[in-house]
Amino acid sequence: MGRFQAAATPPTVAMPKPKPAVAQTPATEKEHERILASYGGTYDDPRLESLVSKTVDRLVAASDRPDQGYKVTILNSGAVNAFALPNGQLYVTRGLLALASDTSELSSVLSHEMAHVLSKHAAMREDQARQAAIVTRVVTDMSNDPDLTALALAKTKLTMASFSRKQEFEADGIGVGISAKAHFDPYGAARFLSAMERNAELKAGKSSLDPRAQDFTSSHPATPERVQNAQTIARQYTAPEGAERETYLAAIDNLVYGEDPSEGFVRGRRFLHPKLGFTFQAPDNFTLDNTAQAVIGVREGGAQAMRFDVVRVPAEQSLGDYLNSGWMEGVEKASTEDITINGFPAASAAAKGDQWQFKVYALRFGSDVYRFIFAARQKSTESERNARETVNSFRRLTLDEIQAARPLRIKVITVQPGDTVESLSHRMAGVDHPAERFRVLNGLDRTAQVKVRDRVKIVAD
Repeated sequence: MGRFQAAATPPTVAMPKPKPAVAQTPATEKEHERILASYGGTYDDPRLESLVSKTVDRLVAASDRPDQGYKVTILNSGAVNAFALPNGQLYVTRGLLALASDTSELSSVLSHEMAHVLSKHAAMREDQARQAAIVTRVVTDMSNDPDLTALALAKTKLTMASFSRKQEFEADGIGVGISAKAHFDPYGAARFLSAMERNAELKAGKSSLDPRAQDFTSSHPATPERVQNAQTIARQYTAPEGAERETYLAAIDNLVYGEDPSEGFVRGRRFLHPKLGFTFQAPDNFTLDNTAQAVIGVREGGAQAMRFDVVRVPAEQSLGDYLNSGWMEGVEKASTEDITINGFPAASAAAKGDQWQFKVYALRFGSDVYRFIFAARQKSTESERNARETVNSFRRLTLDEIQAARPLRIKVITVQPGDTVESLSHRMAGVDHPAERFRVLNGLDRTAQVKVRDRVKIVAD
C-alpha cells in the first residue's frame, strides 16, 4: 500500500497558459489577403513554421508586453522582406529565411517587427498609407477591372510602407533588447542588417515593377548607420553561448530559393508556366514581371506596356462576344475579329482610352481563357507588330521544358578538406555572381575562408 496512499489528493498540473490571440478586424483581414496575393501566398513547411513560432514564443515571453498576441505567416516569395500589421500579424518571406544564417539573426528580424507593433509604428504607417492611396494613371485608364489597379495600389502602398529613420532606430533598439533578454545573440541584428545590405547591392542591377520584389531594404532603409547602431546597442548585453546555427540550418535545408517556378516564372523576355504548360515571349526592350495577379511588361521608356492574365469565360460564350461584353471601356466593336493562334481559338479587338490605345486578345487554351492587353501611348506599326509577335509566340511547353523548370533550393552541406569559397560556389546552380552570393548567404565577409567541417548553404537544383 505504502507509497500509493498519497494518490488520494490529485497532483496539481500546471496548465500551459493559452497564447494571447491576435485580434482580427475586416481591415486587417483584407490587408492579410492583399499581402498573400502580392507575395505568392503562404509557404507551407512544418519544420520551418515550428522554428519560427518557437522563436516568437521566446521573444514574447521576454518582452514588456507578454499579453500582446502574434501570428507569423511565412510568405512564398524569394524577396527578402518582413513586416507587421498593427494587430501583431507578422510576415517573413522564405527569401529572408534563406539569407539568415542562424536563429539569432531570425530573432533579430522578428523582434524588430514586434517592436514596430509595440511602439504603434505599424498603426501610424497605416494612416499614412490611407492618405496616399493615389493610383497611377495608365492602370485606371485601362479599365474598371479591380485587378488591373491592384498592381498600382500595391506599388503606392509599398512606397508608403517605409518607416521613418527614427522609427527604424527605435525598433532596432527595442528589438535587440528583446532578443538579448530571450537569450539570443544580441549581435544577430548587426550581422543580419549587413547581410541584407550586401544582398541589396547584389540585386541593385535589377529593376523591378513587382511589389513582391521590393525587399526589406526598400521598406526599412538599411544603412551603415543602422548596422553601427545595432552593434552599439548589442554591447550593452551579454552574448549567450552560440547563435543556434545548427538548429537553424537544419530547418532551412531544402528551402525553395528564388522564384517558385510552379506558379510561372520569367526568364529574360520569356514567361513559362510549367504547371499550366504554356509559354510566350515579350518583344525586344520589354521587361517582364510576374506578379500574383498578372504578368506585366513595360517597354523601356514606358510608352508601351502589356498585361497577361487568365479570365473566366463561359464555354458557350464566343471570345469575340467576351471582348465586347463591357469589362473594358472603349472597345471598338467593328475592330473585333475571330482568329486562330498556333491552333488555339482566339479573338482580337482594338480599344481607346484617354491617353492610351489598346489592342486586346483573348485565347482559349484547354478550359482557360488567357487575355493579352497591349497599351501604347501612340498606335504605331511597331506597337502593332509587338502585340502580334507576342501573341503568336504563345505555345505549349514541351515535356523537356516542363521537367527542366524545377525550383532552386537551399542545400546545407559540410565543408570537406580542400574545399574553398571558389570551389563551393562552382557548385551553385542558377544564380548570378555565385562566389559573392555564396559569401552573402553564409555571412562570410570578402576575405573570409571556409573551415573544414563548417556547415554551409549552397543553392542547388
